[in-house]
Formats: sequence, C-alpha cells, structure tokens
Amino acid sequence: MKYKLANITLAAFVMMAVTLTARAADEADLKTEVNNAIARFKEADPGISTLFQTSAGYAVFPSVGKGGLVIGGAHGKGLVFEKGKAVGEVTLTEASIGAQVGGQVFSEVIFFETPAVLEDFKTGKFTMDATINGVVAAEGVEKSAKFQNGVEVFVLPKTGLMGQAAVGGQRFKFRPLTQQ
Repeated sequence: MKYKLANITLAAFVMMAVTLTARAADEADLKTEVNNAIARFKEADPGISTLFQTSAGYAVFPSVGKGGLVIGGAHGKGLVFEKGKAVGEVTLTEASIGAQVGGQVFSEVIFFETPAVLEDFKTGKFTMDATINGVVAAEGVEKSAKFQNGVEVFVLPKTGLMGQAAVGGQRFKFRPLTQQ
C-alpha cells in the first residue's frame, strides 16, 4: 500500500511538471522561450556570455519540469546550437530513484567543450549521469565552473521546491531542424 501511494504521488508530481512544461511551450514559440532563457542566464551571470560565444555548441531548455517522491522524473524541450545557429530540437527525459520529494521547474543550458562531444550529443551517444553536476547560475559562478566529461551545465530555478539525494540520469533525443 505504501508503494502504491508513493507511485500515485510520483505520478501526480510528474504530471504537474510535464503540464507546466507543456503549457509554457504552448504559450510561446520555443525559439522565443529559448532566447528569453538565454537572456535570463546572461543576466544571472554576465560571465556566461563567454561560454555562449566560445563553446563548440550548447543546448538550451527553457522549462524543465521535475517531480519526485522516492522515484522521480523530469521532462523538457529545447534547442541545440552550433556556432550560434539553431541546428535542432532536443527533448530531455530524466529518471531518478532515492531520497527526493517535491516538484520544480527550471531552465537548463548545457555547453559542449568540443565538436566531438557535441556530435555525440546529436547522435544519441550522450547521457548525462549523476557525476555531472549542474551549477546554479549566479554572478561570478561561470568563472569557477569547469567542464566535466566535455560539458558544463548551468540551471536557473523558475518555480517550485525539490529536495533530492537521488541517483539518476538525463537522456536526450535530438532531431535536426529542417532547412528552409
């Protein structure tokens, strides 16, 4: 009975997170949301502008919804950029298990150190595990952040609260943009 209640609660948290994320995507064009997220990251830490200019590429998720109670999940949609140009859409899916409770929505940006790491990301050979930590974007944080396994990850909380000491990972599905 305890596990059934936990699964029902988890489902409610995940549905809330996915609903918040889907609603945000419906309300505005994804490209506009991505541009707004980039502006918020640059406002939170002006030094991050250097990474947008010098990294091999980056993926921006303007709204990632996350929820969990022992078992957790997250979902978000974003764009991948190479040389400052959007080259594809990407979906983030996360699963985790461990001590966790709550729900939240945040923005996330992943910077790729080399073209090879970016290519691995685009071809589906890239999974972000618990060894890669996201850094909360704040003034001056970019200066001390370091690439881990070829990526640097920054997050910017939007709403909600989540306590977590869990193990999991993020998976990504890339789809190239059609050329017009």
